[in-house]
Parts: sequence; structure tokens; C-alpha cells
Amino acid sequence: MPIPSEILAVSRPKNTVVIRYGKNKDLFAVRQRVGCRNVNGRHLPVNGPTIGHIIDGKFVPITKDEPTDVATAPIDLKDWANVILCDQLFKSIMDELLAVYSKTDAEKIYCIAILRGCDKGIKDYELKEAYDTSFLSELYPDVSLSKNTVSTFLNDLGKALSRTVKFMQNRAAAVSMDHHLLIDGTLKSDESEVNSLSDFSRKAKTKGTRDISVLFAFDLEEMEPVCSKCFPGNMLDATSYSEFIARNKITQGIIVADKGFPKASAHEHLEKNPDLHYLNPIKRNSKLIERHNMLDFTDLLPGYEGITFRKEKCVETNKWLYSYRDIYKAAKEERDWLSRAKKNKTYDLETLRQKQKTFGTIVLECDLDLPPEIAYKAYDKRWEIEVAMRFYKSACEFDETRIQDDYSVIGSEFCDFLSTVLTFRLIKAFDKADLLENHTYKKIMSILVRAKKARIDNSAWRLIRMNPSHIEILQNLGLLPKPEDPPKKKRGRPAGSKNKSKKTDQLNDDQVPRRRRGRPPESKNKPKVTAPETASKTKEDGKPKRQT
Repeated sequence: MPIPSEILAVSRPKNTVVIRYGKNKDLFAVRQRVGCRNVNGRHLPVNGPTIGHIIDGKFVPITKDEPTDVATAPIDLKDWANVILCDQLFKSIMDELLAVYSKTDAEKIYCIAILRGCDKGIKDYELKEAYDTSFLSELYPDVSLSKNTVSTFLNDLGKALSRTVKFMQNRAAAVSMDHHLLIDGTLKSDESEVNSLSDFSRKAKTKGTRDISVLFAFDLEEMEPVCSKCFPGNMLDATSYSEFIARNKITQGIIVADKGFPKASAHEHLEKNPDLHYLNPIKRNSKLIERHNMLDFTDLLPGYEGITFRKEKCVETNKWLYSYRDIYKAAKEERDWLSRAKKNKTYDLETLRQKQKTFGTIVLECDLDLPPEIAYKAYDKRWEIEVAMRFYKSACEFDETRIQDDYSVIGSEFCDFLSTVLTFRLIKAFDKADLLENHTYKKIMSILVRAKKARIDNSAWRLIRMNPSHIEILQNLGLLPKPEDPPKKKRGRPAGSKNKSKKTDQLNDDQVPRRRRGRPPESKNKPKVTAPETASKTKEDGKPKRQT
């Protein structure tokens, strides 16, 4: 649409051009010409910034001092402490991501994982706002996290399944041979009707919803998840157990599982990898228990109170059996059994006598010859993965999915897995700083959110004023330097001071030295002055002197 002649006739600066804009193209901006470019021998002008507008037949320049709209103004107050701490603890994950993904994709995954770890329950459409108002935008600028971008990216991330699997395999390969891998699963509600992972699980009668199953491998020594994988909600743990080990190429370490993951399910994989071992409980009705008299306990377990044990080797299968009986757990199980029998009116003396043999007992099978106390400790520590799963679903609010198709579920679960790794690294950092003794995880995170940095008058970023107790927490976490303590003086006189002569301080010009009490020591050695001598001295001086 051509520019009207009366608009072009308006006086304006040289080397400028008039541009139509607006919904109805009835507004006119004046842009500066900043040069030209050569295209196939033609010199085409290059337009620069807008320097003014034509309003009511007059050129109105844009003044530099004119304030801009707050909607386009830069953000001068951002979350600092929580993001900086997460980046310090999570930096190694970025290197692992760059080994599989491009830099652009790795930064998106990294930022999504940190934002989900810092702000529990955050929605995908809230990621952009959280990114802009945090120091992530300063550390990793220009990361696209708009609602549509994140939705498309998670879908594409799930489609590139081989890269996700490669990432998990790299982490599993880095596990040391002497580390214990705890394997367990959890269910997440998913009511989607378009993905194949959502189905009714064993808990559908209680929950009334369909689920997806997520299996985790947890490194007991490092206290963080190693790898994970999604399965349909109706798949049994024993079925997914072998697939999980094979898919993630877990080839070394000691797998500690529960009764839902029998050794027989992964027998073939265990045979192929001699550096991979297992420590599993067996059912109380197993024939191995009676065959090897595992309920006849032979000794007290060292380092534990009220626990007896028995250790036997199965020659035919080349494995060891470890049985334990805890008298405290036995008393609790018997009390619970009697309570149920009373409620259901099913008490029977013979049944009770048979049950009393197994109350408080557990029998483990392992392909390693371990000390009984080490085997018991390894399985007893397995309870920590139950705490991890509970934390994964409650504190991180990952107990349900908000995604529909299979690809998006896989991509979103991968980011949730990374957020879980970050969460456990935060817990270790808080525990190392002795903060969990007096504060909860939620309380510490709320304090970190309050630690923001502001930028005023285009100056450097500065931490806002905080309570001294909060400053101390930031110092304990290494986010702020601790104040240096003044050197303590040693008690008593400095060494060698008795042998040094006393030195008088130098006096200023306006200070008069104080005279010591008594006669000076030199006066005793001088002869007394006689009267004639005094008179002669008076004549010589010309002034009378007072006789003493």
C-alpha cells in the first residue's frame, strides 16, 4: 500500500524512510537508513531503528529519555540462591547431557529439570515465567521455554528414545562394582485415553484410577537415582524387571530388590554379566528354607541387638542363603496377627504355632559370600529407596502426569528423573551443612527462594537485605563467604618479653614527659654546691638565683 503524498511531504530528517504499521495500516513510522546491501548487482537500502513518527501532519521524534513500557522493561529482581546452588550441584549432568544431545536441547532439558526441582508442581506453561525471573536466564540466556515450545520439545524428546536410553546406559556404566543398586517401582496416576502406558494397576481398586509404572535404580552409596524407565501400569514388576536391566545395560554392581523382583526374572542377564550380582529375599514358603534348616538360627548378629542369624551355602546352585530373626519385629507381627484373628474370629492355636516360627524372619539369597552383617545391612538400607519414592511423589509432586500421548510422557518423565537426581543432591548438600537437624527440606528451599538479587540503575547485581539467620544458611551452603574470625591472642605475656629492655614510646611535640617520683639517681654522686660558688654563678649569669 503506497504512502500518501501528504505524509511524504512532511519535513523529516535526511536518510529516512516512512513505514506504514498498525492493524489498519493507518500509522506512520520514520526509520533511519543505515546502509545498503548488494543483491545480484542491485544496491538495496537497509533500514535501521525507528527514530520518530508522523502524527497530525508533523514529525515527532523519539526522545532518548522517554520511559519505555513496563511490559518491555528488563527484569531487575531475580531468584538467585536456589538456582545458583542447583547449578553448582547439577553441573555434571550438563556434561552427561552434552554427550548425547545438542547444546540447545541440553540447555532446555537442564533448565526444565532445575525449574521443576526448585518449584514443586510447576506447570509447563509456567516455565517461561519462572525462567525469566530466575538467574537461569543469566547463566543460560536465550533458552526458549514458552508453552508451545515446551509442549513440542517434550514430544520430540520422547520420540528420540534412543538418546534417552543412551543417557541412562552411560549412567549405569559409571556405577562402581562394589556399589549397591536398589531397584524398585512406583505408580503414577495417568487418566489419558490416547497413550498405551496408562492402564489399571494392582492398586486400581483402591485408587480408582489408571496408572503408569516407573522403575528406578538407586545407587545406595551415592544416594541418588541412576536410571529409570516407564512401563504400562498393568505390567507386573517381575515382567518389567528383566527388561529394565537389559535396556539400561546394568552390567556391574549388586542389585538389591524386593520379593516382587525375583532373581529368576533376570537369570539370563545375570549369567551373561559376571560383575553383576544380586541380593534378594525369598518367600517364606520357599522349599530352600526347610531344606537348609534356615529357621534354626545359630548365632547373634554382630552390631545389632535382638537379631539372630544363620548362613548356609547351596552347593547345587552356587549361592548363599542368609536368614535373620528380629525379636522386636516378631513381637509386632504376632500382635498384628492376633488383632486380625480377634477381629475376624479366626483364632486357631495350631495356626499360631506355625506362624510363630516365621514371625520376624527374612531369608536372603545372594551369589556372593558376604559377612552376615553386611548382607543384612545392605537389605535393611533398601528401605531408603521407599523413602526416595515417597519423596519423588510427594515433595516433588510427581505423583501424576499431565501429558497425553506416549512421546510426551516419555519426554516429561525423563525431565522428572533429572529433577529427582537434583533433589537428592540438594538433600546431601543440606545434610552436609547440618541444616536438616533444625530445618525441613521445604523450609530450606523457601529460604533460598527469598535470597534474590536486584539490579538498580544498571549497576551490578546485589543481594537484597536478609535476616542474619538466613545469611548464615547461605554461608553454610557456600553461596556466600564466611566472615573471617579475628586471630585469638595467646594467654599470658608474649614469649621473650622478660629479656627485652623496656622501650619508652616516642612522644609528640605537645606532650611533656612525666617526671618520676623521688630524687634522680645521679644526684647522689654529685657534690653539694656551696654558698660562695652560688653567688659567683649569680654574678656571671646576671640574675639572682634562689638558694635552697
